Parts: sequence; structure tokens; C-alpha cells
Amino acid sequence: MRLRRTFLPRSLRDIGCFLIMMTFIPIAFVFELTVVLPEFHATNGIVYFLTCLFGIFLLFNLMANMLACMLVDTSARTVVLMPPTNERQRQYWRYCSVCEMLAPPRSWHCNICDTCILKRDHHCSFTGSCIGHQNQRYFVFFVLYLAIGATYAAIYNSIYFWWLHSETYVNWLTAIKIVFPMFMFCIDVSRQNFYLLIYMLNIITSAYSIVLIAYHAPFILRGGKECEREPKRYDLGVRRNLEMVLGKRMNMTWISPFIQSDLPHDGIHWENVIDETEKRR
Repeated sequence: MRLRRTFLPRSLRDIGCFLIMMTFIPIAFVFELTVVLPEFHATNGIVYFLTCLFGIFLLFNLMANMLACMLVDTSARTVVLMPPTNERQRQYWRYCSVCEMLAPPRSWHCNICDTCILKRDHHCSFTGSCIGHQNQRYFVFFVLYLAIGATYAAIYNSIYFWWLHSETYVNWLTAIKIVFPMFMFCIDVSRQNFYLLIYMLNIITSAYSIVLIAYHAPFILRGGKECEREPKRYDLGVRRNLEMVLGKRMNMTWISPFIQSDLPHDGIHWENVIDETEKRR
């Protein structure tokens, strides 16, 4: 596994999205443990301890997979590219005028990363990096744990705001604050408004991450990727398609991003996969 030398976000959009994630996630985690959970469970009880333990597991996998997306190099510049000698297979390769090299199938140039990315799926602003062959596994679990954590917290928070503290938050003023979030700090900079802002960001994160899962899951299960015209030419069946993303030890990868799971493909010679899928048709 190769690591990127410069992994920090480059564009202003990437920097903004990255800072939002790095600020919101720790604040939301502390808010859940110190404000919300004590309202439900005794802080010296086993339920509180187990809930905190589950939260730590989610936070670790969320942040570690996000960091892995940024660190793992999936560009075409750091590998030795050997185009096939067979003319029929060579037709799937294309010349990148920016990198000045023959790029393998499914790789595309990213203007932000300034390089061709192997099996480029998309550029992720929250990690400031392209998602490709080597780091798609980490992106999948980053989004998955973000969805689980945000949705889990949203359930607790909804009960906290609308049931346990209904006398404070169930009113027309709260509705105005939700529709116009900047309005709440213009009229009153208070702890209650800060809690409400965290709740709103929590709901947005939960909804957005679930949409991302629903959008990317069909591509992964069919062996395709975003903006690919003929995804069926790389469809090897659900299990092998998942292995192409999660690796040979995919049943263990959910535990930690540090678990090694070698990919069954080099991310370069996809013409061999095309030949295999054509034979199966």
C-alpha cells in the first residue's frame, strides 16, 4: 500500500468541507456523551458504559477510515504501467495529455489532485482526495459508519429535544430557528441554541450519508463506478464485485481499517476483466 506525500485538501471547497467534518464530529460526540446520554442512562451504569463503548467504536472507524481515504495513494503515477501488447486489449487504454502517459481503463484525470486516478470513482470533498481503486474500501466504511453514527445519535437527540425537553423546544420560535438557522444566533447566543444547531447538523449528516449509501451501493454491487457508460462489462457477480472494493478478507474489514485485505486486482489491467465478462455472456 502506497501513501500520499501531500494528503491535505487543496481547493477551498475541500478545505471547508474537511474542516466542517473535523470540527463537527468531535463536538457532536462530546455532546452525546456529556449532555444527551446522561438524560437516558445513569452515568455509572452498564448501559451507559456499553453505549459509550459503541460510540467510541463508531468514532474510531469513522475517523480512521476518513484518514485512510486521504493517506492511501491510488494515483497512476506511482505504479509501473505496462500496456498490453495485444492490439485489441490495448484499445481500452487512452492517452492523458496532462500526465503525458497511456492511462489504463477506468482511470481518469482529476484536475484537483492533478493526476490520473486508478479506477477513479469521484473526488470526495470531505476527505480532499479522489476515491479510486486502492481507497474505495475506506470511503465505503467512512460513509457507512457516518450514517450509523449520525442516525443513532439522531434518534437519541430527537427524544431529548421533542420529548424530554419539549417545554423548551416545542414552540413556534424553534420552528423559525430551524428554517432560518442564522436567526437563532442573531437573537440569542445561548446554550440551548447551540444544542439545537448540533441537532440540525446531525439530522443533515444522517440524511446525506444515507443518500450517499443509496447512490453508491448499486454501482459497487454491479461492479461499476460513477459516470461509467458500460458498468456491465466489469460485472463479475455480487461477491467478486465486493471483493474488488473490500478485498479478499472483506468479512473482517468492517472491524477496523487497519485489517489488511488485499485486493484481487491491480487496478490497471481491466481489459482482462472485460474479456472474462464477455465470455460469461
